[in-house]
Amino acid sequence: MTPRLDNSAARRLFLHKHALAEPPTGPSRGADLLALIQRLGFVQIDSINTVERAHHMILFARRATYRPRNLAPLLERDRTLFEQWTHDAAVIPTDFFPHWHLRFARDAEAMRARWQTDRRAGFEEKFDEVLQQIATHGPVSSADVGAGEERTSGGWWDWHPSKTALEYLWRCGDLSICHRENFRKFFDLTKRVIPEQIHAHIPEPADSIDWLCDAALDRLGFATPGELAAFWDIVTPTEARTWATDQLAQGTVIEINVTNADGTTRRHLARPDVLEQAEQAPTPPKRLRVLSPFDPALRDRARTQRLFGFHYRIEVFTPAAKRRYGYYVFPLLDGDRLIGRIDMKADRKTATLNVTALWPEPGIRWTAGRQSRLAAELTRQQRFAGLDTIAYQPDWLRAPLP
Repeated sequence: MTPRLDNSAARRLFLHKHALAEPPTGPSRGADLLALIQRLGFVQIDSINTVERAHHMILFARRATYRPRNLAPLLERDRTLFEQWTHDAAVIPTDFFPHWHLRFARDAEAMRARWQTDRRAGFEEKFDEVLQQIATHGPVSSADVGAGEERTSGGWWDWHPSKTALEYLWRCGDLSICHRENFRKFFDLTKRVIPEQIHAHIPEPADSIDWLCDAALDRLGFATPGELAAFWDIVTPTEARTWATDQLAQGTVIEINVTNADGTTRRHLARPDVLEQAEQAPTPPKRLRVLSPFDPALRDRARTQRLFGFHYRIEVFTPAAKRRYGYYVFPLLDGDRLIGRIDMKADRKTATLNVTALWPEPGIRWTAGRQSRLAAELTRQQRFAGLDTIAYQPDWLRAPLP
């Protein structure tokens, strides 16, 4: 008989795997911060700075003492983190770098074909020039390459041939991001950024596929083959299915039925001790947390909806008149439930956290206790963002939307 994980236990285990089932206490710098990111696998980077940037909010939700200045030393001094792509740009433990060789090879082939038509023609001719400039003069940003090339604008979206070459060489592993200035990326030769014993190690593709699937399952707790493939976005769904078949035959994984929020079930892969893991997972504290839209626990929107009954879509690229909620609305986690979303923004000129609206989920009662937890969390967010006050719009507490 296939084991079954009920919805409450599944949510608890899932949140525990994502470091959201314990109080957000403890140290948040150096080796302790690195250990947290290793536990998560990666932390997505995003440029939008409504309250704070996504990667900082992700870490703050798990460690209340975290501050944005804590991250740079791991990236720029210790080199224990590197920046590359998973499903999007992310900071990743440097120990994982060898398995990105598989991605570099696959991305190089795909991008060369696509960018020849999507980007500026002639970017391949700039490879040697860009690499020589960096080798001779040191790290560069996109503004430092392509002198004299035709530009359509002065913005980051201006993909002149040398900038295209720079990004391509990063995505295929010849270059690495060595630091950022005002969020602008600076690139150096990978051999000068990633320690030699790490960047020189190139596993066989089969070994990387095994590691990537194995590591994804450990960080998700339970997953479909498609979810394993999507976690790092390196392994293909076919490769994940083949891995699952082999592991099932060896007994290192089992199949379980996970109960969704709506009472239906879905078949997943899990470790043989998954029921014990779920039983031992802590009960999330009665603490309300603002989550980044790019939080690892929310990255797979379909899984979030199945597991928590929470439908979430970011509306940054939705025309204002068609938005249901707002430009950049933050999900709210209370205990083991996603109970609503809040539209808020930091006004740097007045040092104010402006709360425009909050929509509870249908069936959620906005009690005095919940309001108290919200007030405490907004105070934490205000201090985290370096603001002085919180201001609520008169009609900020809205009725749930159907």
